[in-house]
Amino acid sequence: MSPVAVGGNAHALPEARVPDPREAPPIRWGILAPGGIANEFAAAVTAGTASTVVAVGSRSEQRARDFADRHHIPRAFGSYEALVADEAVDAVYVASPHSEHHDHALLALEAGKPVLVEKAFTRNVTEARAVIRAGADRGLLVAEAMWARYLPHYDVVRQVLDTGVLGDLVLLRADHSQLLHPNGPERLARPELAGGALLDLGVYPVSFADHLLGPPASVAARGSLTECGVDATVGIVLAYVSGAVAVLTCSMLARTPCAAEIIGTEARLELDGPFYAPTAVRLLSPAGEVLAERPGTLPGPLRGFSYQAAEFARCLSAGSRECPAMPHAATLRVMSTMDEIRAQVGVRYPGE
Repeated sequence: MSPVAVGGNAHALPEARVPDPREAPPIRWGILAPGGIANEFAAAVTAGTASTVVAVGSRSEQRARDFADRHHIPRAFGSYEALVADEAVDAVYVASPHSEHHDHALLALEAGKPVLVEKAFTRNVTEARAVIRAGADRGLLVAEAMWARYLPHYDVVRQVLDTGVLGDLVLLRADHSQLLHPNGPERLARPELAGGALLDLGVYPVSFADHLLGPPASVAARGSLTECGVDATVGIVLAYVSGAVAVLTCSMLARTPCAAEIIGTEARLELDGPFYAPTAVRLLSPAGEVLAERPGTLPGPLRGFSYQAAEFARCLSAGSRECPAMPHAATLRVMSTMDEIRAQVGVRYPGE
């Protein structure tokens, strides 16, 4: 059901068009780099899809074995080369630090394996283009694992905007900040690993704005850096040809509600925090009256990461080269925007 005009007597949010991930064709995953986010992915594939994780690769054979034992994965390799060469692996999930995404994605593609690459897709748009081009040259599926873009509530928000019920879009606000520095993951403090708040946290609001508003006409950013030279806190203003403005923030120095809001001349949408996870979506009148609400729940044993794994499996089975929920053009726009943000804030990674 689509929402009717705000001035009408009834309102409803549309049903998500995202298929049940448990109904996607089964494929066999190999996980490259068994870090924290790889744990989430492995658990989601097992609990929420028909696919399986059949192999894991690490630079440390013991670390790979520990991960394999934890997730009941039959094969563990002490090198990435051995993982991508495994004939039992249909696709590779790249979960290494941002600085390594380019090389590890190319390693898998050169071995003939389609890749789902964790966000941020690469360090910069030049590397992103190289990975996407390598996939195209080999006729292989390449996609960014920006898991939020595959979730049902993102599709609901997209549909609401398409109906025009919000009127002319005026403002989008989104924030993603977590207390991750100085006592969080070491990689976030290291420029050589493409650390900082933007690529780890800020990519969520930047990608959210891209999903709803497309490419910005202008980018303005300010921020503070750590003593190691990576971004700690960033404020971003994106302006669009339509007149809409997106105000985005991220920080690794404090925890915030991580909520989002899309405001139009006739109504607005609110997404509870964290907005990038399966969360509640509300349609409100200009006066703040709640007109419709969709709860933030997933059915049964599903986990959020299962949706990206399932779409990848569907696209792979269909012979597609990109995923509709996160097409290559969107990945390149997001990376280009983040390059400009980093340039204005004053962050450059070694080797760029």
